[in-house]
Amino acid sequence: MVETAHKYTLADYEALPEGAPYQLIAGEFVMSPAPIPYHQKYVGRIYALLDAFVEERSLGETFLSPIDVYFDDVDAYQPDIIFIATQHLGIIGEKNIQGAPDIIVEVLSSNAKHDLVEKKDVYETSGVKEYWIVDPDRKSIDVLENVQGKYGNEFRVFSRGRNGTGNVESKVLEGFAIELAYVFAPFRKQHF
Repeated sequence: MVETAHKYTLADYEALPEGAPYQLIAGEFVMSPAPIPYHQKYVGRIYALLDAFVEERSLGETFLSPIDVYFDDVDAYQPDIIFIATQHLGIIGEKNIQGAPDIIVEVLSSNAKHDLVEKKDVYETSGVKEYWIVDPDRKSIDVLENVQGKYGNEFRVFSRGRNGTGNVESKVLEGFAIELAYVFAPFRKQHF
């Protein structure tokens, strides 16, 4: 008899203490260590631009992590940034988001494998329309468009900026674009 690993569910996830640093990925609890300063700076810069664009045009709601997004009974993630269009605001629950946001932005960190594999697959099959992958090491942003339930391979990336130069843009939010030079600009260091 082959023993299978125990799969945790949303019920197990909800039983964790509030603020526990875990995501539920394919039925496993995955610890998310505190992000490093550069990660938070990049998240903050992208969020500020996205939120201002959305608010100015009353296009929906943007959220910044940590916020739980439930995709199915074994997947509950805390994406760095999410956008939910006005017509989909019904997925916003009292305690979490229950379904696929229209746009998810993930800034890669120590858990990059999860962002690039397991989570990407769930975002794809759940119907996340755009998945923005921000790579601080390469100073790049790839915008993947979900076409007929697929993001496609690397060569079907909708918009791409590399080496900290160029712009990336959204199809979901027509007219929204980000300059990589702004996102990846060095931040001021204060000496104590």
